Parts: sequence; structure tokens; C-alpha cells
Amino acid sequence: MVTARRFPLGSATTLTDLTDDAHPRLALLRAHEPVSWLPVLGGWLVTRRDLALRVMRDAATFTVDEPRFSTAQVVGPSMLSVEGAEHKRHRAPFADPFRAQDVHDRFTGFVEQEAARLVAGIRPRGSAELRREVAGPLAVAVVAESLGLVGAAAEEVLTWYDAIVSAVSDLTAGRPANPAGAAAFDQLRGSVEATVAAGGDTSPLVAAARSKRLKLPEVVANAAVLMFGGIETTEGMIANAVLHLLAHPGQLALVRADPDLVDAAIEESLRLEPAAANVDRYATTDVTIGGADVRRGDLVVVSLAGANRDPEVFQDPDVFDLRRDNSRLQLAFAHGPHFCLGAHLARLETRACLLALLDRLPGLRLDPASPTAPTGLVFRKPPAVRVRWDVPVRR
Repeated sequence: MVTARRFPLGSATTLTDLTDDAHPRLALLRAHEPVSWLPVLGGWLVTRRDLALRVMRDAATFTVDEPRFSTAQVVGPSMLSVEGAEHKRHRAPFADPFRAQDVHDRFTGFVEQEAARLVAGIRPRGSAELRREVAGPLAVAVVAESLGLVGAAAEEVLTWYDAIVSAVSDLTAGRPANPAGAAAFDQLRGSVEATVAAGGDTSPLVAAARSKRLKLPEVVANAAVLMFGGIETTEGMIANAVLHLLAHPGQLALVRADPDLVDAAIEESLRLEPAAANVDRYATTDVTIGGADVRRGDLVVVSLAGANRDPEVFQDPDVFDLRRDNSRLQLAFAHGPHFCLGAHLARLETRACLLALLDRLPGLRLDPASPTAPTGLVFRKPPAVRVRWDVPVRR
């Protein structure tokens, strides 16, 4: 009751408030209770950008290394669920292949060809659902290529991913994990072991195993984390970017006139609707932040979606504006030691996909018969992105 009186907005917040059109509620919390207790989350929600940065930068006070962290329960310890020296040990073997220049050199050709192939496949039809027919398949294909798994087609990787995500979601919701998740993880383990045994020169998994910094089960766990991040958030990032651009004809016209503005469109889309809306941390000690007295062991949820629309940083924060000069201050890839390893690759995929769509589908537009909007508590993306375009009449 004391908490309810101290944080009335947080106490009254529902899952629907945070899942559907979340931004009005996040704005209200950010203005009046920037760190608020939300019973529906069983923890604190941080919505102001400066406070979000404080939490994500301070891994000693706000940690991921906690038994309740659901991903670790399914795949074991990984770069996602450890801190300090252990985090560096897990992350370092994978860092080089995902640096900006390495990503550009290794993946640009593959990503552009795969995006063009997927768009060419739908082009004759004049309509499609882009999330499942283009964004998702592109993300899966790139993950399969980037991990270099021996004998694992993109379709098989997607099956493993779906089962592992289902198991993580079950644990997050307090349910027993679906046994299919463990079975999928066993199949992934077998593929990683075969890949390492084959000893190819292009797979980061082989490089990680050769480095001797990680044991083979740790390589497998990190492969699962890379697979999860590379598919779930990248699919959402592409779907959100397509939706934002097509929903704003004036901004779309700017990109059509100057394709180099596609990068600004991507950053502004990431700011307006990050595909991963929240990241979880756990307090390691009693701490006061944003006027809230957080206790040791409390769950602290950082709202990236809330931080990205902080009006103290972004003028007219609810407006999609390619000319905004500080969109790069968005926190869609988190911050601090757990900044997303695949950020450069995800940007490359989104850029290639947007350019392929705009170049090869004349008159591309949203299907007015199927309106949609991003939704989701943790991962936010439109359930579907249905579009139409002009198909030339053959004479």
C-alpha cells in the first residue's frame, strides 16, 4: 500500500498499457514517476534517458548476473548473462567479426544479394506481407551465414530459434519451459560441435573455440544468444523501419529523392520504436535512483522505448523526422558493457532491405485494408506489414 501511494501511476499501469500503444503511458511515467514501481512487472521501470544510461553503465550496481535471468536458464551462461571479467571473456572472441569494417567487408555482398532475391520473389504479385516474407527470412539467412554452422540450413536455424524463444518466454512468464526448447538447444549444440570440428576459417564459433578462452558449451551458449538477437530484433527493426517510412509519405519522398537518407530513416525508426523495448537488470545493493529507493535483489527494467522519446533530449519526440540531428543518441541497442554486438550487422540488413524494396517495388505503399502498428511488451514490432505496389502491365 505504501508503494501504491508513492507510485500511483506505476501501480495502476497494466500489461495492456505497456503492450499496445505503450508510448502515452511511458510519457506519463517519465514525466511524473521516472523510476516507478510496477506491480504488473514485479519490479521498477526506468523511463528517463539519463537514468536509463546510469543503470546500463553501472553493471556493478545493476547486473544481469542473477539466477532469475531466464535466457541463462535455457542456454547457460553467456555474454548476455555475466558481468565484469567473465563478460569480457565471453564477448571478446566474438567482437572482431562484428566490428563495423569487418561487417561491411564480409557481409555486404551476401546481405544485398539475399535482400534482392527475397524482393524479386514477391515482385510479380503486387502485394505481400513483408515481415514474414522478407524481413524475417533475411534475418534468418544472415544469422545462418554469420555463424557459419555446418549442415544447418536457414529453415532449420529458424526452427531452433522458435523453440528456444518459446522456452525463454515460458520461464519469463513463470511457466515450466517447453521441452522443445531443450531439444532445439541440443540440436544447436550438435551443429556447433560439428562446425568447430570442421575447423573452417569463416565461422566466429571456430575462432572462439580456437581462442581457448571459452569452453565448447560456452561457445554453444553464445551461439544461441547471437542467433536470438540476430533474428528477433533484426526482423523487428526492419519491419518497424518499413512501417515508419511508408506511413510518412513526406519522409518517404525525401528518401526517394536522396537514397543516402535511408541511414537517417533507420536511426529515426530505431529511436521512435526500438525492436527491443526493455532490458532487465537486478540491483546488487540498496540504491536510490530517480527518487526511488530500490532494494537489493529488485528487478530494474530499463525502458529503451521510454528513454528514446525523452523530450529533454529529442524535440517533438513522437514525430518521425529524418532531418533530426541527434537521432544517433537513441538507445535501441542498449548501452554500456552489454551494448548490442550485432548493431552494425542489423543496420546493414535494414539498409539493404529498405533500398531493395524501394528500388524494385514501384509505388510501394501500405495496404489501406490492413492497418497495423507495433505491439509487444519486450519485443515491439507490427504483427504484419501488408503492402501493395504497382506491377507493370505486359503488352
